[in-house]
Amino acid sequence: MGATKDIISGNGERFRGALGHFQIEAAKLRTGRAHPSLVEDIQVDYYGSKTPIKQIASVTVPEPRTLVIAPWDQSSLQAVAEAIRSSDLGLNPADDGHVIRLSLPQLTEDRRRELVKALNTRAEDARVAIRNIREEIWKEIQSLEKEGLIGEDEKFSGKDDLQKEVDRWNAELETVRKRKEEDILTV
Repeated sequence: MGATKDIISGNGERFRGALGHFQIEAAKLRTGRAHPSLVEDIQVDYYGSKTPIKQIASVTVPEPRTLVIAPWDQSSLQAVAEAIRSSDLGLNPADDGHVIRLSLPQLTEDRRRELVKALNTRAEDARVAIRNIREEIWKEIQSLEKEGLIGEDEKFSGKDDLQKEVDRWNAELETVRKRKEEDILTV
């Protein structure tokens, strides 16, 4: 009974990776409240190479709807402001020569619905990733049976165990999705 369980548990990191990727993508969706993850990964042209903001500046939240970005190298201030302007966030950075301030406007009801739709699309992408991992593991279990390393009973009990694992990860994904949806819809 151990071979299929070993394969399933050995792929736990892949399931965790699919969920983790979804969490990162969900964090990028604006909820009306300021959060550093909103801008941390925006790529800035910094001395000829693309660098995320979090590597060249500190991002703080002094007020619930304000972000302050303080570049460690003042010469990069304009490049950071330009990267934010050209991002798909629709924010207009205000810089005072030392820091960049971003004020997040209240979200309209239509914009909230669009964000929930984008969230659901990202959640479906994560579900597809989990399904793909399941299919690869199932093929691995089937090949063990063909090679005579496990019996048919163990193959099918392995399939049941695999489905339980997939259901567990999908439930965790749904919990994260619901929490983020509530966050987006809260005025």
